[in-house]
Amino acid sequence: MSRTVGLRRSTVETSDGALLAVQEGGPDTGPALLLLAGQANSHRWWTGIRDRFGQRFRTISFDYRGAGDTRAEESSTWSTTLFADDAARVLATLGVDSAHVYGTSMGGRVAQMLAIDHPLTVDQLVLACTTTGGALAVERDNDVRRALAQQDSHARVNALLYLMYTPAWFAPGRRSHLLGDPDMSARAQLLHLRTSGGHDAVDRLCEIRSPTLILHGSDDLMAPVVNAHRLGDAIRDSHVEITTGGRHGFFDEFADSVSAQVIDFLDDGL
Repeated sequence: MSRTVGLRRSTVETSDGALLAVQEGGPDTGPALLLLAGQANSHRWWTGIRDRFGQRFRTISFDYRGAGDTRAEESSTWSTTLFADDAARVLATLGVDSAHVYGTSMGGRVAQMLAIDHPLTVDQLVLACTTTGGALAVERDNDVRRALAQQDSHARVNALLYLMYTPAWFAPGRRSHLLGDPDMSARAQLLHLRTSGGHDAVDRLCEIRSPTLILHGSDDLMAPVVNAHRLGDAIRDSHVEITTGGRHGFFDEFADSVSAQVIDFLDDGL
């Protein structure tokens, strides 16, 4: 298993006995920034991105149940609410009273529940390429579903790359960290799919009080861009920014400009 160099590592135990693998970067004294990855991925999702925040922010990530180095019993009770509870437990154990939160894809759904159920833990909130879930969400179409369900693994990976990146991203030897944790069990991958698919914050988004930046790619077929505007309509103190031409992995492909947007937003609240 590859390991990200330079991160401080620890383990946090939950009340039900799960052992969450935690990673920290940047200065201990910097403002805390919790990074929440996408579905069926570990903290390696943030490889090459978290470095953009590491000079000033104390970056914190953890591996969800079923992913990375976390050890937890696989269970059909997993939900974005439970994963948000895990995030709150991590912050409390690290002695962090509140943090900025940057959640992408399923991580954006977890971030919503963190801001709703643990409002005092969230300073400013950044939600990227994510949706409300429930009745307001506009889901991917059947062509996308079929492409991601292909039996041939090579064809499935190529389809995922196409959904994540524009043609300009591709180059010989280029590698993405957004394609899933290869060490996850098939059952854990399915449970993550159900966890994300079962998310529904529609009736509770009005409870979010954290200033919120909503980011999305205009050409996202995994989570169509209309979802960003629906989140913006539902969250009181929010602002929507769209990256023209971006697909689901726009925050990685356009990391320089998108991360700068995030930093500018967080700076306004410091």
